[in-house]
Amino acid sequence: MTKDPRFCRLIMAQLMLTGNSIFAKDSADEPTHSDAQVELGRFLFFDKILSGNQNISCASCHHPLVGTGDGLSLSIGEGGRGLGMTRDTGSGDDAVVERVPRNSPALFNLGKPEFERLFHDGRVAVNPEHPSGFDSAAGMLLPNGLENVLAAQAMFPVTSPGEMAGQIHEGVAENDIAAAANAVPADIVSVWALLAERLKAIQEYIDLFQSAYPNNNIGNDGTGITFVLAANAIAAYEAHSWRADNSPFDRYLHGDDDAMSDSAKKGMALFFTTGACVRCHSGLYQTDHDFHAIAMPQIGPGKGDNSLGYQDGREDFGREQVTQDPADRFKFRTPSLRNVELTAPYVHAGAYATLDGIVRHYLDPVDALNSYDAEQLMLPSHPDLDALDLVVMSDPNRCAAIADATDVRRTLLLDRQIGDVVEFLRALTDPNSVNLGVDIPSHVLSGLPVFE
Repeated sequence: MTKDPRFCRLIMAQLMLTGNSIFAKDSADEPTHSDAQVELGRFLFFDKILSGNQNISCASCHHPLVGTGDGLSLSIGEGGRGLGMTRDTGSGDDAVVERVPRNSPALFNLGKPEFERLFHDGRVAVNPEHPSGFDSAAGMLLPNGLENVLAAQAMFPVTSPGEMAGQIHEGVAENDIAAAANAVPADIVSVWALLAERLKAIQEYIDLFQSAYPNNNIGNDGTGITFVLAANAIAAYEAHSWRADNSPFDRYLHGDDDAMSDSAKKGMALFFTTGACVRCHSGLYQTDHDFHAIAMPQIGPGKGDNSLGYQDGREDFGREQVTQDPADRFKFRTPSLRNVELTAPYVHAGAYATLDGIVRHYLDPVDALNSYDAEQLMLPSHPDLDALDLVVMSDPNRCAAIADATDVRRTLLLDRQIGDVVEFLRALTDPNSVNLGVDIPSHVLSGLPVFE
């Protein structure tokens, strides 16, 4: 059945319903970037100079060797040491204050124009009516000149004390970036300005900014360098390097009947029909770009939300934080499934370590929530942090509130069918994404270590 041309056309029709053509791999709207801009972005992405204490880079939580994530359920930000699953929680005064409250999302295909909302709650989004062109938590403080939503997203991790800016009591003396980020209210404009000043002090960066932006009148002393230009370069690097659209699934739909295994073809049929995965994971990149409540376990310190009389802030209301609409409580953005095999752990709090586990959750979300096994979490241990990891999951009333909000219907699949769906998900892996070690520079222009 799965080799029937009529079925292939059914798949094509499902993709076309979202306005995407499987053959439109190159969009006229897709931005192009100069080699110099991509090279600048590559150095910046791996350079710890963009963190307050100069001890963490964008790559620390989005590393090419860990599927552009970090392999952890919840990231360990500023103060941690090591990469991926070997990352620790730091020590002494430099120990991390809390885990980053959400899982580090993969970066594959985010340069594609159809990705208009980023972060798990969609809090950075394209908005042509906003002066900057984007909605964000920065409001009117977000500067003009950002080339796309991926660049807008890059403006924010550097302003977060827990992610990159640092705490005022730790690390290098006189961390003015941490002081600005921890001010009340946070002075994010100063964070961006201070980071630009750091870059202006490095001649190699001045030279590369001049090459990347020949029309911006960047002076030999670095005049004209802004963090907006840095963010645009980081986005250019991400979009250029982590495109993933040559999977066995793509090749199958382009006519190569042998590109996918029989099991993957059966899984594809289930994905688009009985399994009902396509209700949310539709389109060329298997996402409707919308937000859904699917009874996902809440792990870690939370995002400061309170409910049911609790005032500890350990809950995460997801999309409601952005819209202020209670109907959006516990809703999170549907992730793309491209390269999903490479990007565990899964969902907003990294609750599931395997594809089999996350597929089984979708089949009966409420039961999966109530029977959740926390042993699968990938969390470097530290007593202060461990004590917060399961506060919500240990409370039946809080779990009931998450369960009541779910908008996914129960689906019945046999074990062998679940295995077939997992095989289809593996067929969404672009082989060019399996080993991305070539993306890692041997050095960065600040002279700071790349591999520590």
